[in-house]
Amino acid sequence: MSMSVAKLIQSPANAAFRRWEALLESRGIRKHGRFLLAGRKLVPEALANWPHRFEAILRPEAVEEGGFSVPPGIETYRLARPLFDRLDVSGTGFPLLVGRLPDMPAADLTQPPQGLELVAGLGDPVNLGALLRSAAAFGVARLILLEEAAHPFHPRCLRAAANAPFRLSISRGATWADLAGAAVPLHALDLTGEDLRHFRWPRHLRLVLGEEGLGLPRGLPATRLSIPTSGRVESLNATVAASLALYGWFVAWGGEAPAR
Repeated sequence: MSMSVAKLIQSPANAAFRRWEALLESRGIRKHGRFLLAGRKLVPEALANWPHRFEAILRPEAVEEGGFSVPPGIETYRLARPLFDRLDVSGTGFPLLVGRLPDMPAADLTQPPQGLELVAGLGDPVNLGALLRSAAAFGVARLILLEEAAHPFHPRCLRAAANAPFRLSISRGATWADLAGAAVPLHALDLTGEDLRHFRWPRHLRLVLGEEGLGLPRGLPATRLSIPTSGRVESLNATVAASLALYGWFVAWGGEAPAR
């Protein structure tokens, strides 16, 4: 456990607190290049595995840290309980971490894919977080986020992702127009297309997942893949559909995807 003296913050006008509060939204995350991580399991795990990504730990004024060590070089702050609660949007009551955003280079779709690369435009942070978790579980080599996608380090996304963003290579900024000139093979999940049960997965490909409710744009130059269902519902949740497809690729290649 860190023995450094914690700095006490009691005013909502404090400049540091105002920066942290801005990290509750995507705009603030982009502006400051920082993010907040919450969770009784996620915080100790992140500190143990990726301590270099974090610069500060925030805890309620009257609550001591416990159960995990704080590496050297990470500042400790004690916040008045009302201030802490404003940042602890998940209601964990557990110390929060302030991290530095990793490099997320612009996507270059003109280069051929290496392994399974997942292209996604999910705008809901929770859905994107669940997708990140499946992507890490099934060996996705790279996640390419379209402009419409939620920020992968939004607090709600991180909560759902269970630290998966730290295990993935993530690129941002691709557009639907970019996909028109993307190197093949390009595949996409759709309600119509080849039955996923009989599809022979290539080792290297890009799999495209459309936006929730909007699906894929017309004219997208991709092989369509469909997931058969009972027909009792109109369609599957986008994250569920993607997870089924990722598992299919993972099984086809015997779990040979590179670990990250």
